[in-house]
Amino acid sequence: MLSYRAPAWLPGGNLQTIWAATRSRRHLGPPPQFQRERWTAPDGDFIDVDHLVADTAPGARHLVLFHGLEGSSASAYAQAFAGVARQLGWAYSVPHFRGCSGEPNRAPRAYHSGDFEEIGWILTRLRARSAQPLLAVGISLGGNALLRWAQESGDSAAATAAAVAAVSSPIDLAAAGRAIDQGFNWLVYSRMFLATMKPRALAKLALHPGLFDRQRLLAARTLYEFDDVFTAPLHGYRDTPDYWARASAKPHLARIRIRRWC
Repeated sequence: MLSYRAPAWLPGGNLQTIWAATRSRRHLGPPPQFQRERWTAPDGDFIDVDHLVADTAPGARHLVLFHGLEGSSASAYAQAFAGVARQLGWAYSVPHFRGCSGEPNRAPRAYHSGDFEEIGWILTRLRARSAQPLLAVGISLGGNALLRWAQESGDSAAATAAAVAAVSSPIDLAAAGRAIDQGFNWLVYSRMFLATMKPRALAKLALHPGLFDRQRLLAARTLYEFDDVFTAPLHGYRDTPDYWARASAKPHLARIRIRRWC
């Protein structure tokens, strides 16, 4: 098993996170090019899926990446995975969670860490186009949601995905939520996320008046408070503690039945 050792000049998780997102090389060679496809969701809403434009061999593997909170195919990690897929001759797709592709979605909902039903619908549709089971990776929020899908699907998951991987994922949402809403993490990460999440939520409120309490959302200073007024109630959870408890992948890891793939 390979282990990662950070260079001496880049110590600590915060420096590694910030440098990777802002200064690291995103890909080898020319920037990856994507072709966008819009799918109509079962509830009449839509999502956008970006497919890498590159040569692939017949029967090539198909890698699917589920992005993290407020991410997209333009995120540094999504670009890096695209470069690797291109080198290997694999097909590569980045489905966007609702509202993350640059255009607000229509339904009175968004996306969340436990959105395993959406993950399942996306993977099933992509699997229908693939000669063999997919390889699926989720980053941060996308990783937790992907693991929740594998857990809920049980033995049937392997027919859709030959392997799943979660990268830097908050599989214990309560612990991760407490950590990100304090000190340096709150100053840098929570505030950064809220700077885009709150305008998107307000745009949704304009489409669906009365969907949530506008003043409570404007007053939210932490992800806990944002989830309590927006994410949890819009997606069938009672409040933030209920959302974080029921959506976390950690308590159900033993239910994953996908065998290791090399």
